[in-house]
Formats: sequence, structure tokens, C-alpha cells
Amino acid sequence: MESRNFHIVAESGIHARPATLLVQTASKFSADITLAYEGKDVNLKSIMGVMSLGVGQGSDVVISANGSDEADAIAAIEDTMKKEGLSD
Repeated sequence: MESRNFHIVAESGIHARPATLLVQTASKFSADITLAYEGKDVNLKSIMGVMSLGVGQGSDVVISANGSDEADAIAAIEDTMKKEGLSD
């Protein structure tokens, strides 16, 4: 299992557009990928799950991947987070 902590710096947090991009990125991989925030874990491949968390600016989240392509999945998600200005 691979996991990485992210500190959300985007002013609007993980709102609809970046959530969609994260879900699209996660969906390219076969690994099980979860987003953990304030004691709740959701499937990062589920837009409704991600949006239900209401992750705002200044939040800390953990993204974990478990599967044959877990390292590639985490690297791609980290890249998306940085490109979208979600995390530093």
C-alpha cells in the first residue's frame, strides 16, 4: 500500500472541477484508491464520495492506493494535485 499526505492550499478546496480531475486520474488505475479526511474514507473513483467530504482550504487529506499499480497511481494523483494548485 502506498499513501501520501496532502495539505490543500487551493482557496476553494476540492470543489467540483478539481474533484472531477482527481476522479478521472484515479479511474485510470486498477488499484483501490481512497481519500481520507476527518476520519472518513471515500473511494477516490467516486465523484459523489469526494464531493461529500467538503474538503476546504487548509485541510489535510491522505490518499492511499492498494494494488498492482499503486505507486503509479499515487504519483499521477500527486501530479494532478500540483498542476491544479490544490496542494503544494
